[in-house]
Amino acid sequence: MKTMIKSICLVAGMLVASVASAQSTEEILAKHEAAMGGADKWATVKTAVVKNKFSVQGMDIDSKTSLIIGKSFRQEVEVMGNKIITVIDGDKGWMNRPAMMGGTGEPEDMPADQVKMAGSQKTLGSILTNAKKDGYKIELVSKEKLDGADVYLLTVTKPSGEDSKVYVSTATNFVVKTQTKVQANGQEIDSEVSFSNYKMVNGLAFPYTVETANPMGGMMTVETVSVEINPTIDAAIFAKPSK
Repeated sequence: MKTMIKSICLVAGMLVASVASAQSTEEILAKHEAAMGGADKWATVKTAVVKNKFSVQGMDIDSKTSLIIGKSFRQEVEVMGNKIITVIDGDKGWMNRPAMMGGTGEPEDMPADQVKMAGSQKTLGSILTNAKKDGYKIELVSKEKLDGADVYLLTVTKPSGEDSKVYVSTATNFVVKTQTKVQANGQEIDSEVSFSNYKMVNGLAFPYTVETANPMGGMMTVETVSVEINPTIDAAIFAKPSK
C-alpha cells in the first residue's frame, strides 16, 4: 500500500510539474510577444524593406532585403562594386553572383536544400513569435545565466525534428541568442546568432545589432540601417530574369 501511495504521489508531482512548466512557458511567450509589439500588430505587416551594413575582412558591405511576408524575399548585397542577388519566391529560388565571387554573372537556380534553408527569411519577427504562429513545439528548459545575465532557455522543435535553443532575457523579454543545427550540402552545421540593440519601428521591436559566425572565421556583426514597414513592392522583382 505504501508503495502504491508513493507511486501515486510521484505521478501527481510529475503532473503538477508538467502543468507548472507549461504555464511558465506560456507566460514567457506572452511577455515576449508583448515586448515585440503584440501578435495583432505583427499580423498587419504584409511587406517590408530592411537595409543593413556589415564588414568582412575589412570590406564594407551593404545589403537590402525586400519582403512579401510569408511568400517572397529578395536580398541584394553590394561589395567592392559588385552585386549579389538572392531571391526566394514561393518554393523556388535563384541567385546571381559575379564570376569573381564564384558565380557565372547570370541568374542561376538555387538547389532545393538551399531554398528550404533560406525559407525562414521570408518572415519577420522573432523565432519564438513565428514558431508560435506556425504551431511548433516550444518548451521551457531552464532559467540560467548567459554572459552574466539571467535568461530563460527554451527549445523550439519543428515537425522535421530540427531543434533550436532560444535564450530570452528575463529583464527585457527579448530573444538574445539562438543556437540551431541546420543541414547544408549534406552536412550538419551549428548556427549561433546573438541579438541586441532592440529598437521600435511602428510599434514593433527589431534587433538592430546581430552577431553571427563569419564563414571566413571569427564573428560578423550586422547593423540595421533602416526598417520600412508595408512599403509598396513590385512582385516582378522576384521573377528570375531570362538570359
